[in-house]
Amino acid sequence: MFTTNPFADLSTSISPSIIQTYVVLMALLVVAGTLFDIIHKKSAKYFFDNLRASRTKARKQLDGGDMLSIAAKTAVVDVLTSGEFCNSKRRIAHLLTMYGFIIYVITTAIMVFAYPTNATPAPAILPVLWSLGALMVCIGGYWFWFFIRADVSAEGQSPFRLMKADLFVVSLVASTTFALLWAFMQASGNAVWTTVFLVLYIIASTVLFGSVPWSKLAHMFFKPAAAFEKRMSKANGTAQNLPTITRDDPKQQQRHSMELLRDAPMNMGLGIKREAPRHY
Repeated sequence: MFTTNPFADLSTSISPSIIQTYVVLMALLVVAGTLFDIIHKKSAKYFFDNLRASRTKARKQLDGGDMLSIAAKTAVVDVLTSGEFCNSKRRIAHLLTMYGFIIYVITTAIMVFAYPTNATPAPAILPVLWSLGALMVCIGGYWFWFFIRADVSAEGQSPFRLMKADLFVVSLVASTTFALLWAFMQASGNAVWTTVFLVLYIIASTVLFGSVPWSKLAHMFFKPAAAFEKRMSKANGTAQNLPTITRDDPKQQQRHSMELLRDAPMNMGLGIKREAPRHY
């Protein structure tokens, strides 16, 4: 299973051109869904309007070196290492899922288009990476779903409760799970279960890539731009018109809604962070 190209074996019963057409169609659905999501939610308009406003109200003009530094920090901290997650478990689960999905998608495309049949055997490393990527998604996804989700860990909700917001996670984990089961059954020679899991794999993948306007998949493309704009706003002094972190500034002290806390220091102890919110 881990050293065999499952799509090449599938080509003995389904034409490689059909498999390739399906992959292209899924890619087009992602592009179309992302564009629809951006237009419908007006996220791109908000981003560019906010960017122009930030430059107009900037207290400090940024040069090319500053912009390059901000772009590098955005790429390394916000994108590559998901630095916005303070919870280490949530961060690890997210990184496992993100990098697993990237590996899984790239190796799928390579095996489908470059090595569509057994006449041109794929390098052994490709199916290994494909399986590893799918496993990483499953580990990160199931870990998040059953143990990290706020409504499960903090509110005591059932992990089996499904909502519209769960569409992306559920379809993603289902797609990689059925992919692994399909590849395993195909390598084992079990024709019946191979067909069953192949159908489930196709359904889950179609839902995953076809539901972009209603899932969180599109946000992975907009997230880097939003993170860059946020860092730039802080660097040029606008900070999106939000109060600064410190309350040492008299103007910031007067903005506090609670009069008793206007003169309070920033470090007031652990407070509600003393223990995890598990009071369900």
